Amino acid sequence: MDEHVPSLGDGPLTTALVSGGSTNLILSLDRGGRKAIFRSPPLAGSPQGARTIQREATVLRALTGTDVPSPEFLGFCADESLLGVSFYVMELVDGWAATITAENETIWPAGFDGGPDQHYICWAMTDGLVALANLDYTAVGLGGFGRPDGFLERQPDRWLGQVDGYQRRYPKYERRDLPGLTYVADWLRDNVPAGSRPALIHADYAPNNALFHHRPPARLAAIIDWETATIGDPLLDLAAFANNLVTEAEDDGAMRYFAPGRFPHRDDVIAYYGERTGRDVSTIGYYSVLAKWRAACMIEYKVAEAIQGLSPKAKGDRFDAIVRRLLLDSEALARSLT
Repeated sequence: MDEHVPSLGDGPLTTALVSGGSTNLILSLDRGGRKAIFRSPPLAGSPQGARTIQREATVLRALTGTDVPSPEFLGFCADESLLGVSFYVMELVDGWAATITAENETIWPAGFDGGPDQHYICWAMTDGLVALANLDYTAVGLGGFGRPDGFLERQPDRWLGQVDGYQRRYPKYERRDLPGLTYVADWLRDNVPAGSRPALIHADYAPNNALFHHRPPARLAAIIDWETATIGDPLLDLAAFANNLVTEAEDDGAMRYFAPGRFPHRDDVIAYYGERTGRDVSTIGYYSVLAKWRAACMIEYKVAEAIQGLSPKAKGDRFDAIVRRLLLDSEALARSLT
């Protein structure tokens, strides 16, 4: 720290656990100067954890000083002999994030849990997506970060392969014949649009991965948790985000972060994004199908965990219902677009 992050100060190092889950270890760092965050894979983690940490560090280094709200990158250490793992240090952003509960409910802090200030949360997050889409990723050193060519074409096999992998990870789980899974995969292959020009995409853009300033109106302070970021089609980020909004004809709010009546309509957000980025959003329906279907493939691991006995059966049942709802929704939307 003395050599590479002197802005933290030169006092005794005080740390506090922020999160110690199976994915990442997150600590706050305090040496009397600026406050910082330490992120590393767990000591007993897989090699994939080290690669993920390096990817996150690469993204944050590239985004520092750009128009994309993000924590300032302070340093990365690939030498595992120091602590037993690679790690990086970034700015501690003073802000709040929403909490998404195990029941898929979104909890907003006081002052942002109703009224017009809550309404602007969505627009602030949309502006974050706009900034991402408008970033010249090659100019900031991310030209080789992903494989944008054939990005959409790869998605069906990419996520079906993910589902196949759950059986290897959880031996008691057998891949299920889920209604809509195969139909939508085939539909996605047969209806690939021309696509939007590549950009850096977050791939998990949600209210719990965004930090906001404490005082209203809602202002985005930083986008966090870049472990799934890549270079691809940014309309997928937009669709996944917009799927949590409603149109004027919808009012049930099922499966959504944003409750109807408190947030902008989906069509307005999509149109705004198109205006601010200059991108053609006329094929957003395809991306909406892909985003719902992809989410179902990802969430299926929660069902596999419960079958393996690593989480309660009730939790598995709850996520089983979510997976099935997403697949049915994606199939219905695909059929309506055919």
